[in-house]
Amino acid sequence: MIIEALLSNLMRWQARVKLGFPVPSPGRQRAKPTVSAEREHLLYLHVPYCEELCSYCSFNRVRLDTGQASRYFAALRAEMRLYSALGYRFDEAYVGGGTPTVLPEELGAVLRQARELWPIRSLSVETNPNHLTPETLSLLAACGVDRLSVGVQTFDDGLLQATQRYQRFGSGADIHRNLASARGRFATLNVDLIFNFAEQSESMLRRDLQIVSELGVDQLTCYPLMSPRPLRGPFTREKLYYRIIRETLAPAYRPTTAWCFSRRAGGGQPSAQGLGDEYIATREEYAGLGSGSFGYLGGRLYANTFSLPRYIELLDRGELPVVAERRFSRRDRLRYDFLMKLFGGRLDLDELEVRHGPGAAARLRLERVFFRAIGALRREGRTLALTEAGNYVWVILMREFFTGVNRLRAASLAAGE
Repeated sequence: MIIEALLSNLMRWQARVKLGFPVPSPGRQRAKPTVSAEREHLLYLHVPYCEELCSYCSFNRVRLDTGQASRYFAALRAEMRLYSALGYRFDEAYVGGGTPTVLPEELGAVLRQARELWPIRSLSVETNPNHLTPETLSLLAACGVDRLSVGVQTFDDGLLQATQRYQRFGSGADIHRNLASARGRFATLNVDLIFNFAEQSESMLRRDLQIVSELGVDQLTCYPLMSPRPLRGPFTREKLYYRIIRETLAPAYRPTTAWCFSRRAGGGQPSAQGLGDEYIATREEYAGLGSGSFGYLGGRLYANTFSLPRYIELLDRGELPVVAERRFSRRDRLRYDFLMKLFGGRLDLDELEVRHGPGAAARLRLERVFFRAIGALRREGRTLALTEAGNYVWVILMREFFTGVNRLRAASLAAGE
């Protein structure tokens, strides 16, 4: 527990330092993302609207206002056109939220435009169980969505009621039926589960995993609860639940990141599932479009305005809604790569030196020594790989990284931006 507490506190401190943005001076020209014309990037599109707000969720989301949302979708399409005019090229797209499918026809217009502007080869969309209707599923399939990620969180009726999801999304049996209707409609059907709710028991978790396994979904993402106590259980239980998840899923699923698991194909061979929820771990750079989105391009972290009216206003004027940036030092970029690549299980040191220049691996000596000393890493030639214990260490690190991002959103909104 000492190591877990130390790493949690270290990442909280790093998130405050590295994910904070300098306050722009009055009249200062807003940052413009750096274009790398010779490279293709991932496109992230954010839709912040939800029909209802879950108490445990601290991501950038607001209650649906249909009139404003229509203007927002129009602004999002305008932002996409600006990025195209600047010369950006995207080969994968991920639409998150919020709940992107709150207005299916508006989302369809965004997806069709993305495919018109860029040669998108992989398209992932998040949704909720109550949106798995024949009409919405058909629209998404017609727009070329090949990965659908459904925020289930749990099938337990008691836990659904405790988290106020029962009234919105139905019972565990309702959610099961809706998922079954979506199975086979897309190349990858992903289910999100959350573990370590305060009210969650070990038997609840095991039953959730059993249901997903029996459904045969292609991919399963198991997030630790990122909300503060009293909603979250103790970290000692988090570690136990994480071990249960890995052991239960091992026969049918292989880990593709520390908390994402893809179904194995016949004969025990892993099947290719493409894009996952944590695209920041699989892509070196990405552009974030939409209010409150982050982008990481050319060693710079960019943030769009968190204010929805301001976002719409800027794009109505034909201006990018980027309001802040932070330039990472070479060492910061190395640490960022170290964190993200190992979240996917492995870090190729030769590839690291291609990206960051000769001697890059040596500059991470302290990090490598520390994590090997606590049993989190092993060396395989010119590759670093997570050990079994290291997978949970990276769950801790990424939990605190995303919690830091969420705190930044909350602070920015409280400050009026």
